Amino acid sequence: MASAGSLPDLEKRLKAYEGRPSAVVGVGKDPVNAPMIRHWCEAMGDNNPAYAGPDAIAPPTMLQVWTMGGLSGLSGHSGDNGRTKAYDELLALLDEAGCTSVVATDCEQEYLRALRPGDEITFDAVIESVSERKTTKLGTGYFVTTRMDVWVGEDLAGTHRFRILKYAPARRQEKPPRPRPVVNRDNAGFWEGVRQHRLLIQRCTGCGTLRHPWLPGCNTCGCPDWDTVEASGEGTVYSYVVLHHPPFPAFTPPYAVALIELAEGVRMISNVLGLAYDKVRIGQSVRLEFQSYNDDLVLPVFRVGGEAA
Repeated sequence: MASAGSLPDLEKRLKAYEGRPSAVVGVGKDPVNAPMIRHWCEAMGDNNPAYAGPDAIAPPTMLQVWTMGGLSGLSGHSGDNGRTKAYDELLALLDEAGCTSVVATDCEQEYLRALRPGDEITFDAVIESVSERKTTKLGTGYFVTTRMDVWVGEDLAGTHRFRILKYAPARRQEKPPRPRPVVNRDNAGFWEGVRQHRLLIQRCTGCGTLRHPWLPGCNTCGCPDWDTVEASGEGTVYSYVVLHHPPFPAFTPPYAVALIELAEGVRMISNVLGLAYDKVRIGQSVRLEFQSYNDDLVLPVFRVGGEAA
C-alpha cells in the first residue's frame, strides 16, 4: 500500500478526523408520508397493519429513507454531494495512501421514536471512528464509520451508523495448480496406468472380484494376490453432486462431480465433460478420456457423447 507518510503518522492524521462532521444539518426532502410507506411495504412484502390506516407509523427500517436527496440533492448541505469538506479531506487522504477502492460493509440502526406521516425530518452526521489498518481478503485499508442522527423537532428519532472500507486492492494471485493425487505403494500401479492412458482395474486372483479404488487385499475373500484388467472406457453416471461452495482456489465453481459406474461394474469419482454442470443427469452414458493438467498431471475423466481417447 502506498504511503502518505509513515504508518503511525498516517493513522494519527486519520484519527484527527474522528468527531468532525461528515454532513451538516440537512432537512428531509419530503415529510414522512403515507405513499412512500405504502411503496416500501409493497416492495418488502410487509403487511403489518401498524403501517396503514389513520394511526399508521413508518416502518422503523425506513429511517434512512427520509434523509435521502435523490438525484437533485438536499438543501442545507455544504456541498453538492452532501458531504462536508472534512469528510472529503479524509477520503482524499486515504486515496493518497493507496486506498483508492471502497466497499460498504455494514450499517446499524437504533430506533428511539416512531415516525408518523407529517413528521418533518432533520439530520446531521459525524465521522465517528477510523479504524487501525486492517487486512481483508479484498485488500488492506481502513474502516470508516459515520453516525447520522435523525431528528423530529427536538426529539431524536434514531441513529444510523454506516461503515465503509477504503482499501488498497490485494494483488490477484495466479490460479494454483490442480491438487496432485496421493500416490503410495498400494495405488502406484493405477496411476502409472493413467500416465500411460490406460484405466486399470484390480482383479483378485483368488475369486476374480474386481475392485476400485485399489486395495492391498480382496474385500470378498481376503486374498492378497491380484492382477489387473483394462477398462473398456464405457460408463454411466450413477450419481453426482454440483459444487457451489466452499470455493477452492484451483477450481472455478459451480462444477459437477460424478460417481461413474464402469461397464465392468466398479465405480469411481471423476468429472463429467461435454455439457454444462446443471445438465448432468443420472443414467447418462459417458466414455473415458484422459486429460492433462499443468503439463505433468494426467487424470481420467468422462465425457458425455465422447469418443474413447
